[in-house]
Amino acid sequence: MPDEDESETESHVAAPREKASFMRRIYDWTLSWAEKPEGTWALFVIAIIESSVFPIPPDVLLMALCVGAVKKSFRFALICSIGSVLGGMVGYGIGYWGYEAIGEPIVRIYHGEAVMLKIKGLYDEYGFVGILIAAITPIPYKVFTIASGLFKYNFFMFVLASIIGRSFRFFVVATILYKFGPKMKTVIEKYFDWFAWGFMILLVLGFAALKMFKH
Repeated sequence: MPDEDESETESHVAAPREKASFMRRIYDWTLSWAEKPEGTWALFVIAIIESSVFPIPPDVLLMALCVGAVKKSFRFALICSIGSVLGGMVGYGIGYWGYEAIGEPIVRIYHGEAVMLKIKGLYDEYGFVGILIAAITPIPYKVFTIASGLFKYNFFMFVLASIIGRSFRFFVVATILYKFGPKMKTVIEKYFDWFAWGFMILLVLGFAALKMFKH
């Protein structure tokens, strides 16, 4: 019979495994829609709910659908973009009207408190460009949408940044898979976040250069 210390150690080990298993089941469930006729609708719905609550990004299903039907890649990207922006509006509403009751628990689940402060700093320093940075980079989109509502960012600018940022993300995935085929799926999964950060650095430098040129 294990002593008290051993039992305590086992309980600590079991919890992360259980959590990992739960996330894996959700991941597999998301991916399973790629094999079903309703996969396109599932992509749209998952893109909506991921913008505020769902833990698995729609990129997972988007890539699987693109690999299965390469010629429809841009159609899938458009559907994913529309769903994500609509879901972003829901997330904005949660932050604006229901942060304490709904938004704050969601942010805590994803450990997004520090990220929210980062988003506020980006907005305070760069304005619209800051919102765009948050929309494109690997900052969890659900935290970005809730933070935007909580901090009462201009709704029109928020939607515009979401359209640009989310479309950029999903159409880049679709373009790479359309042009280079399924073999690029692993490369996208591994390096996409680095690519997004690199793009945003170039964008910020471009805006800074434009501002200096005007002066």
